[in-house]
Amino acid sequence: MIMTLTTTRISSDWPCQVKTPGSYDWERSAAKWLRELVPARYASYPALMRHPVLLARHAQIQVQNEVRVARTALQTARADLPRLGLPESVIEHTIKMYAAEVMQLQHIARSVRAVTQALVDQNAGR
Repeated sequence: MIMTLTTTRISSDWPCQVKTPGSYDWERSAAKWLRELVPARYASYPALMRHPVLLARHAQIQVQNEVRVARTALQTARADLPRLGLPESVIEHTIKMYAAEVMQLQHIARSVRAVTQALVDQNAGR
């Protein structure tokens, strides 16, 4: 079944590593990208590798948890890092790093949601 171009692909959240929904081999490109977002050990689970939509669900959970971890690290850095004996310049750099990571992970989370929706739509059309 050929899927028409959706607003998902046009969105700035669509990952450039994933082909346009409905194009040749797009699901394989989606699965490859999603595998990069979960710990490598999950590649040994056949169900996740055979069902990209299941892999997408797991990637959503994984990225959501990474966002929480980065936010916690950011929110606690000012109080915790001085006790580790780190100089102020390192603390400031670390806070900026965590803030950038939160932003990047939020973008990845939106991308995973877009890919997940396209996979769900593809499965519904079968």
